[in-house]
Amino acid sequence: MARRSSSSSLVLLVAATAAAALLAVAAAVPPTCERIECPAYEVVDSANGFEIRRYTDAMWVSTAPIEDISFVAATRTGFLQLFKYIQGKNAYNETIEMTAPVLTDVSPSDGPFCASSFVVSFYVPAKNQADPPPAEGLHVRRWAGDRYAAVRRFGGFVADADVGEQAARLDASLQGTRWAAAVNEGRREDPKTSYTVAQYNSPFEFSGRVNEIWMLFDGAKVGSDVN
Repeated sequence: MARRSSSSSLVLLVAATAAAALLAVAAAVPPTCERIECPAYEVVDSANGFEIRRYTDAMWVSTAPIEDISFVAATRTGFLQLFKYIQGKNAYNETIEMTAPVLTDVSPSDGPFCASSFVVSFYVPAKNQADPPPAEGLHVRRWAGDRYAAVRRFGGFVADADVGEQAARLDASLQGTRWAAAVNEGRREDPKTSYTVAQYNSPFEFSGRVNEIWMLFDGAKVGSDVN
């Protein structure tokens, strides 16, 4: 009996250690953000399958909506526009430092053979935020004040089949938590965006890739104990 009890305790210890390791990985800042500028955030909650972040005063340059049946193709189209922008194709002919992540807002279509709508965005470095260079076909978006995101992280190169599956997993992990209602309300308030895909790596990085699904919402909808 003592041997069985000892064995059970060991199994529980291993399981708890593995769970703690998974949470630590989820909460870690993406490695890319140790090399290039990323928007600052605070983790206010984390659980199995998601974390809740608070962003403050982030600024983005975004494309017009891109209609396509492929997330990958639309993101490539939008990223090329933004890459030209940071290489100097803007009203100030100014070169801008690369940042992360590149965001793709996703508004899924009603059917598998219908085009979805995508908006691709680049985070504006702090030194350019006072006067971001304008450019034809692009517009500036500012997150004034606090903006909250429910986040799920996954690795590898993002494929079209990944984004819907990962978004569904994030949504499922939020159900039954105090965040679910606020996230659902965020989608109702912004029906054009069901979720956002954040990609942190260049196409030439083949290992250690970090991607995330974001569902943005208003933390005030949760209550005064959001901190």
